[in-house]
Amino acid sequence: MSNRDTETLWHYHDTTKHSYQSIRTGGHYLDWTNHPLPFKIYSDLEPIPLPREWNESGPNSQMDALSAISAFGSGTEPESAPDLRTLPSILHHSAGITRRRQYAGGEIYFRAAACTGALYEVELYLVCGPLPDLEAGLYHFNAADFALRRLRSGDWRGFLARATANEPAIAHAPVTIVCTGTYWRNAWKYQARTYRHFFWDNGTMLANLLAMAAALRLPARLVMGFADQDVNQLLDLDTQREVAISLVALGRSPNPAPDSPGQIVPLDLKTVALSKSEVDYPLMREAHAASSLGTVEEVRNWRGRTAVLAEPERASTTCDLKPLAASDLPSDTIEQVILRRGSSRRFARAPIRFEQLSTMLVRATQEIPADFLDPTGSRLPGSRLNDIYLIVNAVDGLPTGAYYLRRDQPQLELLKEGQFRDQAGYLGLEQALPADAAVAIFFLADLKEIFARYGNRGYRAAQIEAGIIGGKLYVAAYAQKLGATGLTFFDDDVTNFFSPHAAGKSAIFLVAIGVPAKQRLRLV
Repeated sequence: MSNRDTETLWHYHDTTKHSYQSIRTGGHYLDWTNHPLPFKIYSDLEPIPLPREWNESGPNSQMDALSAISAFGSGTEPESAPDLRTLPSILHHSAGITRRRQYAGGEIYFRAAACTGALYEVELYLVCGPLPDLEAGLYHFNAADFALRRLRSGDWRGFLARATANEPAIAHAPVTIVCTGTYWRNAWKYQARTYRHFFWDNGTMLANLLAMAAALRLPARLVMGFADQDVNQLLDLDTQREVAISLVALGRSPNPAPDSPGQIVPLDLKTVALSKSEVDYPLMREAHAASSLGTVEEVRNWRGRTAVLAEPERASTTCDLKPLAASDLPSDTIEQVILRRGSSRRFARAPIRFEQLSTMLVRATQEIPADFLDPTGSRLPGSRLNDIYLIVNAVDGLPTGAYYLRRDQPQLELLKEGQFRDQAGYLGLEQALPADAAVAIFFLADLKEIFARYGNRGYRAAQIEAGIIGGKLYVAAYAQKLGATGLTFFDDDVTNFFSPHAAGKSAIFLVAIGVPAKQRLRLV
């Protein structure tokens, strides 16, 4: 199946759209007796416990959260590598358990990054050379006991570099983190729409990971171009259930990775079943197969395309963003903000300030170091796949209405003035959160243009970019003691609401931001 044959991805996208009718006729229900485990557990491998030193003496970054989400990929040291002080901190603040709550049926684990349905379908693996106190190898990270488990011994970075067509960041990375998506863990609730959720949830996690890397002065780069089968084989994945979806090069070595120690052989490692039974949704696997790259040459051709999409013509009514002055910026570190972050369950209908909104938008839309946005590593200004639209419900200093963010200026362009709380709630799947929020932020993308440039693989890229920006909005909101939550939506109704400006675009993601309402936590 060719990456350029986009019929399968269009079919997946159209079939998994939400509409007023589809959510009333689907007939899906949650079988709590079949709830999947939130962790991948290798039953026969010994854990390698990771230290938790950042809780006491270090290595706390001391970089404030807003600076961290603005400085992605900015590590400039010619030679830098994570060690068993920095690496555990990065893992904990991106995928670790930050709090636990007891309830009648057991225990709920809350993680560092937001995830749809708190189902945590993204797993992390490490491919590393020799590090201080850690042998070269392939490892799986288990958040449950905060430990690594070695799947393969030896330095496999050269194999991974070849799978990415010798992407320089991967070839010179002391550590590459491979992120995978586990179909059933999320499909238990969200069915075939899970394939979109892979990239939203991986994106919010990567927002934390890249911010932590920036705060610890480690260069980092997101790589979406790789030969899928090669990476899946290295991780020994059952691709009917789990697949590699992204790579993050972490640190920089002056020398490229050495040749791999041998041939990839199956591991046949035992894992604990996620639940007593699984339901298959073939649409997800078809979409993944259609967006897979089969050869190194395909990877090379895919990566060579630029991402900057033209801004539409300017309307007459615009206003410049007004970020907070430097003296007014919150000083909480990125670690402090991540550890107090949650997904708001209810908003008070209270306003936020225009300066707060401006700060969030400016900080969250800084460049992302990624091969699909910045193929040469030169940090191209303005690279993007998603356009950002807003419904402003209550922002002091800004009229209520629908807006488009002109990221290059930066300005907000008024599309239509009016009170649209009811419409925001309806578009957000008839939920109260976007109606009560101070602002609902929608991500829309021109998939036709993206497919023309990137083929089916562009679908993954558009979804994950939205997830990363959404994750940065989470951090920027909580840094200012506000709340945020990611939401799903009625796809075509979102496009119609923002049209004619958004005509031809597809809804990708939604984040609501506002003043959290004080509430008593109910676990159901």
